[in-house]
Amino acid sequence: MREFIYYSRHAPTTGNFGKDLMKAGRLDIAMHVVIAAFFLSHKLREDTKLHLIFAGQPDPPKHIEIFPVTEGKTDIDKIYLSKKDIAGLIKRMLYKYKPEKKSEVFPGYWIEKKGFLDVVKELKKQGKDIFILDKKGQDIREVEIGEDAVFVLGDHDGIPGKELKRLKKSCTPVSIGKKTYFASHTVAIVHNELDRREEVSRVV
Repeated sequence: MREFIYYSRHAPTTGNFGKDLMKAGRLDIAMHVVIAAFFLSHKLREDTKLHLIFAGQPDPPKHIEIFPVTEGKTDIDKIYLSKKDIAGLIKRMLYKYKPEKKSEVFPGYWIEKKGFLDVVKELKKQGKDIFILDKKGQDIREVEIGEDAVFVLGDHDGIPGKELKRLKKSCTPVSIGKKTYFASHTVAIVHNELDRREEVSRVV
């Protein structure tokens, strides 16, 4: 299982945002991250879970967890994940948020009020290896990465300094190169690195 945590400082935390996703706390970036995390040509990845941490107004923070169900009947056992309506899906999830509980809004789609560091801490308790995407980190191609790895990345403003400093004490900074990529591109590059490793291990 691969997991990604995407942190957005400004993404809205209720569903009453408009159609302009750039003005809605750069929700457009989160949408591209969802696409990069799950979509391959003509199929969905089944080995990936995505955590979206929204810290914008008016009710931060919100933790949206996505691990799409791919088997069964659509609208009964699963929902159809469309690249064209990810914003609509997030909007519906935010509207269906229930205080004081983690709710499964659709099969494989949960929402709760939980902060960024708390999500990381929970995954570490589960024995996950946490890697932070950081230009100053060790080259990802030189790092040993197990099957249950979690990769943390931020939006265009990055992870706040205080949180980043705390993360680096217990997590491993890794780099995909000296250039700065879009968050969605970063997810795709990490996927590609892990896909290639799996291909090599199967051959060996």
